[in-house]
Amino acid sequence: MIKIYTQIQQGQAWLERYRGSLAVFACVLGFTETGLIPGISAAGKTPEDRKYTACADAEFLYYGAKHQARYALPPLIEGASPVLISRAVVEGLKIPVYLFDAGLIAIPAVPVIDLGGTPAKCLSQGAAMELATVQHLWEQGLRWGDRLSENISGGYLILSECVVGGTTTALAILTGLGIDAAGKVNSSHPICNHEQKWALVQAGLQKIPNCVDPLELVAAVGDPMQVVVAGMAIAASRRCGVLLGGGTQMLAVYALMSAIAEVYSLSWQPEEIVIGTTRWVAEDPTGGTVDLALSLGTRIPPLMATQLSFANSRYPQLQAYQQGFVKEGVGAGAACITAHLSQNWQQDQLLAAIEAQLERLAAGGK
Repeated sequence: MIKIYTQIQQGQAWLERYRGSLAVFACVLGFTETGLIPGISAAGKTPEDRKYTACADAEFLYYGAKHQARYALPPLIEGASPVLISRAVVEGLKIPVYLFDAGLIAIPAVPVIDLGGTPAKCLSQGAAMELATVQHLWEQGLRWGDRLSENISGGYLILSECVVGGTTTALAILTGLGIDAAGKVNSSHPICNHEQKWALVQAGLQKIPNCVDPLELVAAVGDPMQVVVAGMAIAASRRCGVLLGGGTQMLAVYALMSAIAEVYSLSWQPEEIVIGTTRWVAEDPTGGTVDLALSLGTRIPPLMATQLSFANSRYPQLQAYQQGFVKEGVGAGAACITAHLSQNWQQDQLLAAIEAQLERLAAGGK
């Protein structure tokens, strides 16, 4: 149920080290105006819907379908929110969940840790955030990675995200770091909108000097989640395992971590960090996730994915994943990897738990 695509031996060693171990699930929420551009993302039918996707996902992840939501899950072009997958696992395995607001345009209706960030402007402006804000978020990431990991004994920390438009800011960070990422990132569309993403990235990068400091790069063309997760992962890797939950976005975070650690001479433990996603991302025929992982220079992370399938699901909202819609988000792939790793959940058990979430949601939480 888990396939490793890069750095196979290192990935296998990580899985063996943490088989049967307890996990802690953290999700960092952020917002970029990039996500409001028509057609940029399928994580919400309209730009107005996408303003509150992160708030809705956070609420569902924390409370589930039984809760009367202030922010309902937004309608999608096709499919169902990946938070259904993550919620099925954290509920079934009783995994502790921590939510972090790195920079949203609305306050989520859940217990959330406010990191004092701000939403990012569209990356095409080349001035997404103030440098002081990015530096503050970086320090908050280090602090919370340290705090979360100090209570994890023999287990690992799952670091996930929810940022609509985040694969485009990921492309900007990767390209700004000198990585050949054009045409390799993923999206929530069945056919990735590479040309639209690339045009935005080029517009943003043309407005800044070459070879900027990595934190300056985030301030120019990034989003508030990226630097927080980078800081958390570096700090946590010194004490426990780290499972970066996501595809393109977490590959960008990993590249950012490597660059920051090198520029600022920081100690970290790369062998404790793996990236976990879904098969729909890892094997996306309109992206190049594995090639992207292999493009990260001298330090290539283990990339692994759950082999969960929705081909036999009773629900068209889940079958849409098989056609390439949605694919991943809110640590869905990492949650499934944890279900396999911790409790040996197989395909049927995982599918039943996810379908039960969808049924409860359709029934109004009853």
